[in-house]
Amino acid sequence: MSTADFIALSPMLVLAGGATLIMLQIAFLRSVGLTATLATLTLGLAALSCLFAGDVAPRQVTPLLLVDDWALLFSILFCLAGAVTVLLSRDYIRFHGDEPEEYFLLLVLSTLGACVLAQANHLASLLLGLELMSIALYALVAYPNKSILPLEAAIKYLVLSGAASATILFGFALLYAETGALEFAAMGEALAGPDTSTAVLMVGAAMVFAGLAFKLSIVPFHLWTPDVYDGAPAPVTGYLASVAKAAVFVALLRLFIDADLFRYGRLVELTGLMAIFSMLAGNLLALLQTNIKRLLAYSSIAHVGYVLILLMVCLRVPDYDLAREAAAFYLIAYTVTTLAAFGLLTLISAEHLERENAQLQHVSGLFWRQPILAGLFLVALLSLAGIPLTAGFVGKFYLFAAAVDGTNWALLAALIVGSGIGIYYYLRVVYYMTRRPEEHGIEDRVPIRAHTLLLCLALIATILVIGTLPQSLMGYIQSIL
Repeated sequence: MSTADFIALSPMLVLAGGATLIMLQIAFLRSVGLTATLATLTLGLAALSCLFAGDVAPRQVTPLLLVDDWALLFSILFCLAGAVTVLLSRDYIRFHGDEPEEYFLLLVLSTLGACVLAQANHLASLLLGLELMSIALYALVAYPNKSILPLEAAIKYLVLSGAASATILFGFALLYAETGALEFAAMGEALAGPDTSTAVLMVGAAMVFAGLAFKLSIVPFHLWTPDVYDGAPAPVTGYLASVAKAAVFVALLRLFIDADLFRYGRLVELTGLMAIFSMLAGNLLALLQTNIKRLLAYSSIAHVGYVLILLMVCLRVPDYDLAREAAAFYLIAYTVTTLAAFGLLTLISAEHLERENAQLQHVSGLFWRQPILAGLFLVALLSLAGIPLTAGFVGKFYLFAAAVDGTNWALLAALIVGSGIGIYYYLRVVYYMTRRPEEHGIEDRVPIRAHTLLLCLALIATILVIGTLPQSLMGYIQSIL
């Protein structure tokens, strides 16, 4: 490998080296504070190294990885999101009386897997990144170990996700058997020939999509989501809902485009139906929830349905730039907003050791007791709903523009209906926060540490800046396409 190859791989090398250093530190000196600091520094340095990798991009590093500006953009996003999760988790773990150094090591490894997915250009690297991220998440969901709910959620996620991974691997085998290629571009060239619409190829592509649909919580592969989100620690839930889903979708988008899987009309039609059902089912089921984490879980299902619109646009429009631009902007906005929402939910539930304070009645009167905390949570909810002056609104606008450009009127109608329903249940949370305090509300002031509050303030400020001044981010995304 050349020096340029090492520079291109510097973000992943930093993450791998940092993970090794953390393992050695845990072996010789167990200290949660030191481990959290090393994890934060590792993720920050990895994000910084992406800037140096950009100097040699685009670059194909072995047949497995394609390091381009698109992949580096998401690598920066994943590393920063991982660092935010580490900082939020430190207080969460302290409040819950747990001191697991391995928790932060797993966060670094999971972020490494997400970065591999962003740069994957080969079926082997896609599977490697997916499993590296997923295996770390299995253990992360199980913290803290003093409660039965996280353990139950971890077991459910492990079993079902393992089945999904096996389905993906078998689909890969079928695709390789018919095309003789593992690289995305080589698969696309093989599929461009005549007589490639065989039953084996159709089944293989469908199995791969079904496995990735499970990872994304697309209807009807969504049943695990509310239970896992409810049982997992709030910071891990935020990471799972944002980074894990964004990484899988980035890999899926590149696979669909480079391997030209849009040629299979029935697969495309199935994708469209799943997008509509995800948008409608996610929003309708969220209406029935009284648990905030389960409400956000069903909301995340709906948001994945929104993003699937972009896959359909790629089918109808020869120029993918608008769809890719919309995907990048929406995923960035959604990641920041989701991290902010779950970070603030972590603060709201910080004083409850036995179970998290996630019921609607538990936030009753929050505006009267903690106006700053309630105000920040309000902005995060409004962004998820797509209200103007927030990042979520600009992201939704991009989706509308892409749907109109691709003349996907059925998906556009589902998007409008789903967004309308979403506004109602998000505002229902706001309604509970503005009610006069009840006996089930927060009895005492939530102990908030200054650095955690500042972190949440930074996330909310990012949401507002992107929502009011999106031109800079738009311009950068357009420049890398």
